Amino acid sequence: MRRKQLTAALMAAGLALPALAADDQQALLEKLATRLERLEARNAELEKEVKALKADNQKIADGLDSTQLSQYEPELTARLKAVENDALGFKKAARIAEKLDGITVEAALTTVAQHAFGLPRGTADAGSQLGYRADVAVDLPLEPLGDIEHKVFAHVRIGQGLGLNTAFARLGHFASAPNAVAFRASGSPPDDSVAILAQAWYQAAIPLPLGGFRPWSRDMLEITFGKMDIFGFFDQNEAADDESAQFLNSVFVHNPLLDAGGEIAPDANGFQPGAILSYRNTTDASEPWRLALGVFGAGERGANYQDSLNTPLVIAQAEKRLRLFGGLSGNYRAYVWTRSKVDQFDGMTTARHSGFGLSLDQQVDDGIRLFGRYGQLTGGQLPFKRAISIGAEINGDYWGRAGDAIGIGGSWLKTSAAYRRAGGSGDIDGDDNPDFDFTPGGAEKVAEIYYRFRVSPNLAISPDFQWITRPGGNGGADSVKVYGLRANIAY
Repeated sequence: MRRKQLTAALMAAGLALPALAADDQQALLEKLATRLERLEARNAELEKEVKALKADNQKIADGLDSTQLSQYEPELTARLKAVENDALGFKKAARIAEKLDGITVEAALTTVAQHAFGLPRGTADAGSQLGYRADVAVDLPLEPLGDIEHKVFAHVRIGQGLGLNTAFARLGHFASAPNAVAFRASGSPPDDSVAILAQAWYQAAIPLPLGGFRPWSRDMLEITFGKMDIFGFFDQNEAADDESAQFLNSVFVHNPLLDAGGEIAPDANGFQPGAILSYRNTTDASEPWRLALGVFGAGERGANYQDSLNTPLVIAQAEKRLRLFGGLSGNYRAYVWTRSKVDQFDGMTTARHSGFGLSLDQQVDDGIRLFGRYGQLTGGQLPFKRAISIGAEINGDYWGRAGDAIGIGGSWLKTSAAYRRAGGSGDIDGDDNPDFDFTPGGAEKVAEIYYRFRVSPNLAISPDFQWITRPGGNGGADSVKVYGLRANIAY
């Protein structure tokens, strides 16, 4: 019946060939009918496949609409969700990395053991002493303000043990800190180990001229304010600036007048509030120079945010990097300071204190850097009024230990006329009562030598020896020898 219908349809369409024989027409019609049946069967299969695909697509769409994973979901949905989850994880990690970009963290643990020979018999806190100090510092850059880059710096410190410093101060030594690493928060009891926020300051770096093209700028104005260590900005020295790795005695770490002499007058922990305005010029990138002016709260109340603006310490410094000795780098700094209403060493009067200083370090060979400091008190009274420190740090590359170094230094602290007139001070004899039974004169002299042995990139061991003669300007006092061992772990 279907074939007759097909034949009639073909003839009506003019597709049948009347000239063909009846048998040939029948064979042709059978072929066409067979192909039509196949097409209909295939069309039915395609309809089924389309329905199945629509059903699968609906399942995928329903699965993607939900954030939950199900065992009944198509495999494609589960895999897409897994890829999407991984992509979100990568984005989160990228955002975190972007936020952390530029942040630097430094951490160090320093332990020092010392023993002194030559201190008067019965001196309290003498003999062998052990102490440690741990520091963590974070440098956090903030989102730039146009061309202005700015950041926040925070420094946390903790430690125990004052070492031999207490004994030396009690005896009237000018070099009152043979262990500049020693730290105990605000002089708290020995069993207490309290972490303090030692520094927290903000700094903005403004390229000059204002509104110029930053990549072409060769002048920079820096504004810094907060609680800080003044020696991070003034009196720096590449060869004698870090007690955790270089010299241990404070007369070599900083200008003795500012540090051991107490001219900067920080709080009990060695820090103080302040603000610094600095101009840096890098027209010659190999020999830049800088001018800085700082105002700091000083004294018993000023350094503790109680009366910081009444009698501040004002200090100004000029520094220049030079290339000498065939292009080897050196840093040359000169500074002046002044502070009013300072307690004199007699403890009964106050006066304005002023002075100036120099800090120099120069590389003279591939592995040798010389250093020198000079300090002069021009107004006011201290037990000593002039201080000179010189020395060198020599790299171990000369003896096949490139990570090692040896440091040698000598310091000379001249007694002041006022101190000599007063007849000295301190418990020089080692008894319980301070006396004035010696005639001070000359200068206290300090020598130190250390060897820094690099055990690994993060660990260094340093044996250290100090020799102090004519302590406190007392020509009759025995020389003191201090043997020490320092371990420093830094990241």
